Amino acid sequence: MIKPRIIVTGATGKTGSVVVSELLEAGYPVRAMVHREDARSARLKAHGAEIAVADMSDVERVADALKDVQRAYYCPPIDPYMIQGAAAFAVAAKEVRLEHIVGLTQWLASPSHPALMTRQSWLVDRLFSMIPGVAHTIVNPGFFADAYLATIGLAVHLGIFPWMYGNSRNAPPSNEDIARVAVAALMDPARHAGKSYRPTGPELLGAVDMAKAIGRAVGRSVRVVPTPAWLFMKAARMRGYPIDVFSGVRYYIDDHKRGAFELGAPTTDVLDVTGRPAEDFETIARRYAAQPSNQRTFGNWLRTFAQFMITPLSPGFNLDRYYRELRPPFPSVPLFATDSKVWRREHAIADTLKPAAPGHGRAPIAATSRGQWLEF
Repeated sequence: MIKPRIIVTGATGKTGSVVVSELLEAGYPVRAMVHREDARSARLKAHGAEIAVADMSDVERVADALKDVQRAYYCPPIDPYMIQGAAAFAVAAKEVRLEHIVGLTQWLASPSHPALMTRQSWLVDRLFSMIPGVAHTIVNPGFFADAYLATIGLAVHLGIFPWMYGNSRNAPPSNEDIARVAVAALMDPARHAGKSYRPTGPELLGAVDMAKAIGRAVGRSVRVVPTPAWLFMKAARMRGYPIDVFSGVRYYIDDHKRGAFELGAPTTDVLDVTGRPAEDFETIARRYAAQPSNQRTFGNWLRTFAQFMITPLSPGFNLDRYYRELRPPFPSVPLFATDSKVWRREHAIADTLKPAAPGHGRAPIAATSRGQWLEF
C-alpha cells in the first residue's frame, strides 16, 4: 500500500526536523519545506526527504510545494506576517484537497493577548478548522523544555540556573515528544481529526526542581539565580535570537509568573497519543549537557564566563522602536491568557485562579503612542 505524501513546514526546526525523521523512518514520503537550501536541508535530503524551498508568505511557491501532498505538519514561522503565510497555506490546502493538517500552536493562544504572535496563532487555529474537507488537529504545548535549557551552559560552567518566572511551575515537554505527538496524528487522521493535544512533561516543576535535575545531568551543584527580564533579554540579543521572537517572550514571562503553564498540567497526551511515556526533564537535560559547547573545557568555561560578565553592559532589544516601525494591530483591551474568558473557556480552565505571590504578579505596563504595552 502506498503511503500518503506528507509535507512538513519548518522542516529544519526543533520539532519539524524530528517530524521529518520519524515519518521517514516509518516509511512515509516526506516533502520538507524550508526557507533556503543549506547544511540542515542537505541533511534532510540525505535521509530521503524531498526538499521544497518556499517562503511561507509566497502564495505561488507554497501552492507548488503542496502539489501531490495529502497531509501536512504546519509549524508556523515566527514572524509578524504569520497570518499571511497561514492564509496562503489554507488556500493551497483547499486547492489540492489536502486530507489533514496537524498544526503546531501555543497553549497561550487567545484573541486579545498582548503578543502579536499569540493572537495570530489563535486565528490560524480557527482558519485551518474552517477549510472545507480538510481535517485539522491542534498540538498546543506550553514552554518547551528547550526554553529552560538554552542556558544550560551557565549551569555546566558556573553552577547557576537563571530564572525569570517567580514561584510558578511548568511541566515542559521535549521537542521530540511534541514532534512524536504530531507524527502519530499525521499517521492516523481518522483517530485524531478535530482534536487538540497538549504535550507536557510528566510532572510540574519549579525553579529549584529544574535546577536539581540539571545539576544531576551536568554532575555538579546548580543554584537558582533570580534574573530580571531586562537582563534575560540582553542575553538573548547577544546570542542572536530574533526580535520577532522576543517581542512575544517578554509577555510570556509574565504569563508564566501568573501560573498559565501550571493550569491543566501535566497531561497524559504524549502517552495517550504515542504509546510512549513523556520524557522527564532530567533526561532532556542530559541530551543538552552532552553537546560540545557544554563540555567542561577551559575554552568553553572562558567563553561562558566572558559572556556572563559582558551581558549587563550589552544593548537589549529596542521593542518600542520595533513596534513603531512594524505598526501591528493591537487589541483595545489586551488580556493575558489567564485573564481571558475565551482562553479559559477553550482550555476548560475554571474562573478561580491561584493569585500571584507578592512580588511575582503582573509587571508594570505602559502604553506607547500606538497602544502597545511595554514592560519595565
